[in-house]
Amino acid sequence: MTNHSEAAGAPGTAQVTLRNPSELAEALPYLLGFRPEDSIVLVALHRGRFGGRVRLGIPERPGDWPSVAYEMAKCLISGSEKKDGTPDGIVAFLCQDPKTTEAGRQVMERLRPLAQMLRLACGRLDVPVVETLCIADDHFWSYSCPVAECCPPDGTPLAAPGTSVTAAAMTYAGIQVRRPPREMRARLAPWQTAAVAAQERALDAAAMALVPRILAGVPRAEVADETLDLARRVWSRFEHMPNGGDMLEADLKDDEQLAHDEAARLILGLQDRLTRDHAAEWMEGEEAPLVLRLWRALARRCVGPYGEHAAAPLTLAGWVAWSLGDRVEAGEALDMALAADPRYVFARLLMEACSADLDPEPVRRSLRKTRDERSVTPPEVDSGADFDGAGAGASVGAGPGAGVNAEGAAGRTGQGTPGRRSAEDLREPAEDRVTRALEAALRRRGSRRAGAGKGPAQAGAHAPRRPQGRRRVGRQGTRRDG
Repeated sequence: MTNHSEAAGAPGTAQVTLRNPSELAEALPYLLGFRPEDSIVLVALHRGRFGGRVRLGIPERPGDWPSVAYEMAKCLISGSEKKDGTPDGIVAFLCQDPKTTEAGRQVMERLRPLAQMLRLACGRLDVPVVETLCIADDHFWSYSCPVAECCPPDGTPLAAPGTSVTAAAMTYAGIQVRRPPREMRARLAPWQTAAVAAQERALDAAAMALVPRILAGVPRAEVADETLDLARRVWSRFEHMPNGGDMLEADLKDDEQLAHDEAARLILGLQDRLTRDHAAEWMEGEEAPLVLRLWRALARRCVGPYGEHAAAPLTLAGWVAWSLGDRVEAGEALDMALAADPRYVFARLLMEACSADLDPEPVRRSLRKTRDERSVTPPEVDSGADFDGAGAGASVGAGPGAGVNAEGAAGRTGQGTPGRRSAEDLREPAEDRVTRALEAALRRRGSRRAGAGKGPAQAGAHAPRRPQGRRRVGRQGTRRDG
């Protein structure tokens, strides 16, 4: 479930008056910052002003509608009470394009029971639904208005995007509409081109090259430094390439700057938590938009059996987007990261913090402190640090059936001198500071600890941290994130 408190790009003082259902329907993309597709949207009203809003995909099974309606109502009302007080009312929207054999009016009739369930769910929580609109096939219908002259049975056509008085007023107020979530997800999804086979071979080769290095006791920090140096070289290439205009063309140009073997080395390197957390420090200033393009490009390269590996670049993309103020792209990227690996803790915490409308500055502050401490106190050279994503041993697979345990084959080489804390031991608490900052902010917000995500029973919560453990970096391995 996605929770919004402000339209994207809206200055907090902007005021636009909406007087009828038509203007409400045309204002919805500006309220969310994008045009919703296949969505239930609830918007709170406070003394005639819009407040918080929640969005969730319409479940395919009507049997799921009652629980979804209640959870959405509960999420919006409880969240509004913490910030602005109990809403005076709620406006509900049902947005869905017709299926192949449907007309827009048939969509409206099919979703009518869901509209009634939303009204009943909000009523159970003592907040009335003042208007319920269905938007389908470039028309809208009101479930609340029985007057045919006002709301005809065949629906009221929507104005072309950007041409209505409402659109002009919203634009003048500084509120912009982003591209649909479907297009945002498309630029983060794995390739579906002829280049997939070549990228998969490069990933296999990179995993095979990593195994003997781990067995030879190459320091974890050395592998991290190599990965981050390569990442810097790649995203610096984007500086001379403008990223405006058509998204597909821009992404293709970025892909041309990234070789298959480079992408493979970066993807595998980011599976290590230490490396990933250091990469998260690129979250502001002129470098942040360039780094975001790199994380998108790497997510597109997680092809075939390496789909789970996309959790790391997708989480980094979500974090940078959130840090830059784009909660819409952040939510989509983090949702995709959790789809790739539902146990990816960093993505879970970021998703909850973003959905709870928290300020990302405490996380940025923690990352800056970690970076400054590392630059002031150079780490000791540790010739046998474990390469893993959770700080507790690793198993690296390099193809079907492969799985060589670095700890079992080479011994516990990452412990440093007996009686003395190793460089990794000294560094780890600083890395954990980011997680602690997120958890502290969420506790202050009064979040439930029950799981994060977009599911109706999971909104606004996260699961307890599980014990750190081993994970695989190759094609067939299981993975865990700390």
